[in-house]
Amino acid sequence: MPNIFEIIDKTGRKIRLTQKQWKHIQKHPHMHNSLERIKETIKNYTSIKYDEFNEKVNYFYKEYKDISPRERYLFVSVIYLNENGFIITSFYTNKMTGSKWKT
Repeated sequence: MPNIFEIIDKTGRKIRLTQKQWKHIQKHPHMHNSLERIKETIKNYTSIKYDEFNEKVNYFYKEYKDISPRERYLFVSVIYLNENGFIITSFYTNKMTGSKWKT
């Protein structure tokens, strides 16, 4: 499946956004023009957490203060398979969920 973009996260792993997932993401409010913000969230996140049920899934969050407090954080969910990351979804939210990133 063709990629919309491929980016390297802070740990040096590749993360891809496929056309299929981009189509899914655009169904969320305010996401039609958010490609650059998705990239920015992965590169310069405010917080990163992992799914408490699947540690292969990471949650990237970046706070954007120019948005309503009800949608202050951009959430990007990434699953890592064989050290390659794939964006599952992305949307704006008012809170950060998941377990704290292990250092």
